[in-house]
Amino acid sequence: MLGTSARLLRLLSLLQSRADWTGAELAERLGVSPRTVRYDIGKLRDLGYPVHATPGVTGGYRLGAGARLPPLLLDDEEAVAVAVSLRTAAGGTVTGIEETSLRALAKLEQVLPSRLRHRVGALHGYMVPLPPDGPTVSADTLANVAAACRDHRRLRFGYRTHDGIETVRDVEPYRLVHTGRRWYLVAWDVARDAWRTFRIDRLTPRTVDGPRFTPREAPPADLVPRGVNAALARHRARVTAHAPAEVIVARVPASILVEPLDERTCVVHATGDTPGQLAMNILALDTGFEVDGPPELLHALAEIAARCSAAGARDS
Repeated sequence: MLGTSARLLRLLSLLQSRADWTGAELAERLGVSPRTVRYDIGKLRDLGYPVHATPGVTGGYRLGAGARLPPLLLDDEEAVAVAVSLRTAAGGTVTGIEETSLRALAKLEQVLPSRLRHRVGALHGYMVPLPPDGPTVSADTLANVAAACRDHRRLRFGYRTHDGIETVRDVEPYRLVHTGRRWYLVAWDVARDAWRTFRIDRLTPRTVDGPRFTPREAPPADLVPRGVNAALARHRARVTAHAPAEVIVARVPASILVEPLDERTCVVHATGDTPGQLAMNILALDTGFEVDGPPELLHALAEIAARCSAAGARDS
């Protein structure tokens, strides 16, 4: 049988791992009687941990939020994952948490057993983090937006569009999305009556504690990749492809929107960082197509056609 101190740590670990436990379940896990469980619950409360009890046949115990942070009880894999995550956060895309992440990492490494300290040290020694290649966001902004998503409260913010135009948006926030380079908010735009994707680094919260709203049904599954792709791309074109939509869908990334026109043609919303890249992405559709612009795309297509024609002439 575990000693009292070890048993209390084990009990605290169980209460952290799941929201609700019955007394019988805890007694079975700890190998003690329900009376001992009640005694240990009392000891945890004396130490400052708010353990809530629900009476009755279906009652049980739940660890509530309190003023004291419980000891972090992690298995080996969890400890290594947390250490790597803290190191990544120290040089990531969120400003204001770098020093805090390093402090937490130092505390964690101090209490790691030697076998794990060597593993974490090897990971840190041979990891070469790339510097963020995009704008960063503040931890406060992320926290405020996440709280609005959690509490189903309307969010009002200033927003700078891709073209640099300043607007004010009133939305029902749904989820935060991190692509590894940038943070996005998926939300229902009240004025436009549609789902939209917003870059967090272009967003300045104005009202974060707005009126509550009833959550809508989840947005389409392809909204996030489609919205992120549109936000990242500098050049876009609406292309009529001479092939069935299902054929084109198999040839393009999931972030590209394809709309069927009929059984033999579809519209592809193509994107690219440069006019030349946009032209090459359209040619990669590997089918006949029609496109009316923009002018820089037509110029890029003409240049590619001229190079291909010249190469063919040299071979003949």
